[in-house]
Formats: sequence, C-alpha cells, structure tokens
Amino acid sequence: MKKLVLTLFTLCCIGISFSQIKTPQPSPSSTLKQTVGLTEITVNYSRPGAKDRTIFGELVPYNKIWRTGANKATAITFKSDVIFGETKVKKGTYSLFTVPGESEWVVMLNKETELWGAGNYNKENEVAAFKVDTKKTSDFTESFTIDFNTFTAFGAMMNLTWENTQVSVPVMTYGKEKLAEQFKKELVDGPDAGLFYNGARFYLDNDLDINLALEWITVATEKRPEAFWMLYQQARILDKAGSKKEAIQAAQKVISIASEKEDDYGYIARAEKLIKELKSK
Repeated sequence: MKKLVLTLFTLCCIGISFSQIKTPQPSPSSTLKQTVGLTEITVNYSRPGAKDRTIFGELVPYNKIWRTGANKATAITFKSDVIFGETKVKKGTYSLFTVPGESEWVVMLNKETELWGAGNYNKENEVAAFKVDTKKTSDFTESFTIDFNTFTAFGAMMNLTWENTQVSVPVMTYGKEKLAEQFKKELVDGPDAGLFYNGARFYLDNDLDINLALEWITVATEKRPEAFWMLYQQARILDKAGSKKEAIQAAQKVISIASEKEDDYGYIARAEKLIKELKSK
C-alpha cells in the first residue's frame, strides 16, 4: 500500500513539474514599437511560419476575415490621433483584421481587442475599413511580418508581408499641425499670461529685480485684463517700485473688477487694505 501511495505521489510531482515547463510557441509573439513623426505606434502580434505550405488562397482563404497573424488577434496602439489609410482614427488600441484577396485586401480596425479568431467579429465596432492593393515580392518571407518603412517627416508605410505577398498601409500623424501650433504660440503669441505672472511673483517675493518683475506683470495683465488677482500683485510691485499713485490705481481696479465676480476670493479686502496702507504713507 505504501509503495502504491509513493508511486502516485511521484507521478503527481512529475505531472506538476511538466505543467510548469514552457515550450516554444509554433507562432511566436512579437512586439513592434515604432515612432512615426512624433507618435509612438505599438503592434502586438503572433508570427506564424509558412512551413512549406501555400499560404494565401489555402491556409489563409481568400475573401474571408483573417486575424492577421495567429493566436490572439493582432493589436495596434496609437499614442495620438492618426490617419490610417484614409481614415481618421482616435488614439487608442484596436484589433487589426484583414480580408485577403488575390489582387487587393480589405484592412480593418476594430474596437474589440480580445478576439482570438474572426468568428465573433462585429462590424458595429469597426472604426476603419478600406482596400489596398497587393504586391508580389521576389524574396520569400517565411514568417508573417509587420514592419514600417518609407518614412516621411510625419508618416510611414505599414507593411504586412508573408510568403511572396505584401500589402502596405499609409499611416499619417498630426505632428505637423501640433508643431505649427507650438511654433505660433512661442514665436507669435509668446508665453502665456500665467508664465509672466509666476515670474513676476517670484521676483517680488524673493526681492529680485523689481523693474523686471514690473515688466512681466504688466505683460501678464495686458494678456489677462480680467484677472484681478494679477492686478493685485501688480499693485504690490508698483508700490515696491516706488510708484504709489499707480499702485493705488491698480488696487482700485482690483476692487472694480472683483466686485462683478461671483467670488472675489478675498481680493477686495486685500486691495482695500493695500490702498489704506498706501494712503497712510
């Protein structure tokens, strides 16, 4: 009896040990990270091999939805909005499906990212669907491959290649528009009022160049004339710069503007106190 129990225990241990052993995947997973323009694109997919099989038209039938790889459906993540093919696509993660044909493929992006096959594909979750021409390659590609090439400043081609077939999808990012806006902001509009205000407050509170603080707070209040809290600091800076009359005028303006607001956050009382102190000098 003891011998039987020992044998069963040994077999159980062997079973547990084998269950913890990892074996190579027939279609190994791959993660591709590529920056296009200023946008990072990540593709997670599995790479089946041809293994002396005819791929398109047999292993992967024509005119049927394909997961575009093996195992879990291929997923593609855009860190910012892009134009995929000719479709505007919001940043996020999507599953990539295709319908291979002899001369052209349909390429699709879908919001559902947890599919392991095409059986439950729901067109209602589709965010892009368009046709691209196929190209025959002279070199044979053993393992299904996704890569990017033909880069421009803000775009690239995403290639799907297997066997002697390749399809290429144009991907365009919005980096150009973002950079143009940033240059306009910096070179035409200049820094915003908040930056000038913070700089002026720092110089005032730390006894630095008061004339420079006055220059900056003046720019800030010109950019934000309704900002009564900025006007209050302008009154303080004017006082420290020796401009008593102008300081009183700025404080009075604080009261005038803040009194029309739903909440003055205590600045009316501060301004009144400052005016009283200035007039007593």
